Amino acid sequence: MLSVLILLPLIGAVVVCLLPIGTTKLPRRITLAFSSVSLLWTIVLAFNFNPVDINKQFSEFIPWIDALGLNYHLGIDGLSLPLLMLNALLTCIAIYSTDALERPRFYYCLLLLLNAGVTGAFLAQDLLLFFLFYELELIPLYLLIGIWGGQRRGYAATKFLIYTAVSGVFILASFLGLVWLSGSSSFALEGLNTSSLPLATQILLLVGILIGFGIKIPLVPFHTWLPDAHVEASTPVSVLLAGVLLKLGTYGLLRFGLNLLPQAWSYVAPWLATWAVVSVLYGASCAIAQKDMKKMVAYSSIGHMGYILLAAAAATPLSVLGTVMQMISHGLISALLFLLVGVVYKKTGSRNLDVLHGLFNPERGMPVIGSLMVLGVMASAGTPGMVGFISEFIVFRGSFAVFPLQTLLCMIGTGLTAVYFLLLVNRAFFGRLSEQVTNLPRVYWSDRAPAIILALLIVILGIQPVWLTYWTESTTTALSTANVVATVFKR
Repeated sequence: MLSVLILLPLIGAVVVCLLPIGTTKLPRRITLAFSSVSLLWTIVLAFNFNPVDINKQFSEFIPWIDALGLNYHLGIDGLSLPLLMLNALLTCIAIYSTDALERPRFYYCLLLLLNAGVTGAFLAQDLLLFFLFYELELIPLYLLIGIWGGQRRGYAATKFLIYTAVSGVFILASFLGLVWLSGSSSFALEGLNTSSLPLATQILLLVGILIGFGIKIPLVPFHTWLPDAHVEASTPVSVLLAGVLLKLGTYGLLRFGLNLLPQAWSYVAPWLATWAVVSVLYGASCAIAQKDMKKMVAYSSIGHMGYILLAAAAATPLSVLGTVMQMISHGLISALLFLLVGVVYKKTGSRNLDVLHGLFNPERGMPVIGSLMVLGVMASAGTPGMVGFISEFIVFRGSFAVFPLQTLLCMIGTGLTAVYFLLLVNRAFFGRLSEQVTNLPRVYWSDRAPAIILALLIVILGIQPVWLTYWTESTTTALSTANVVATVFKR
């Protein structure tokens, strides 16, 4: 059942590639059809998923390369299921939001390959198999930025490629060390025993994992590739980059850092919490200084990823639950904000806050887009009644008992989020409509529909968060238990 989620986009990519040259609308329709089926199949898996069972479900195992100890092993639990659903949903939205472009067959083929790579990474139960899928998504995203990006797309794509390649080196080195030093005969995640390793060795391996996935998240000071990539990428690619691809980093920290090396994790946890504070405050401070709407949203992602690191460092049952909530929350909210910024740029030709004014104008502006933007920034700032509030509340509530000072400092980031997004809304949407953007093209419901869907999910999950925690609470509780045992052992 799980292989279908990987095979569907791969088959779709082959079908799209085989379409006649010059076909314009058909590649988009076929790609959207395959991604919609993947989304429906993910929903079917969710309804057949047992949230109480903490073991991997729907497991698939096929021996592959015995000499390397590599096997095709897939599985799903409460940590990966919500991320799979988020990936499938945002892929459909990204495809639907794509306008007419050059070389559509190649573009949609890359989107499907990207979806397959991310899906495989979330399903992989083998360290080396995860790494292969992790590297698979690198090339499609590089090409999506480098071919269909903005004026400095070559620079942004190359910078992304270099950073992510370095990330892969650290991750692979740590994975190899985990397997070889523990004496394991394969890269299987389940049979890996790291408790016998000396603490110094565990910490060294964990540092490699932290740097590798810290680049992907990204955390300060490994963040500089992200604003450039977002600014130059097209709107659909930014939706996937912020909504899904950054979550590979946070997922990797939980799955391969906290899960495999709990004793080392408990020793470095205070440093991780401090690192989270730096990322939160630095990202928020940089966002305040931005004039480009897209760059502001990009820096906000850096800050919000710091909340996940804080909760992971605390590693209490409630805080680990908060990491999953925050990943889904940030995925939905950041996708909504990038979609809305994309509509504004498409209709006005600018993202500069010194140029845009008065877009709330009911006659010649974008009142619906402005209303959705207000909802999105309120959710990002943690306004009650939306999923951003409940995820941040769980993160802070779960982390405060372990790291009170760091939690309070990270809470300042929530206030700064309200500051920079208030500046964005006030400058771009209020006041008199600026002369540079008068006579705006009409905003159709097809432009608004993806944002409306995300806005509804943000509100629904904010009012009824149990619909999300229901799938993941047992898994996150079990994940935090190992860290509790390691902390007691350390004492």
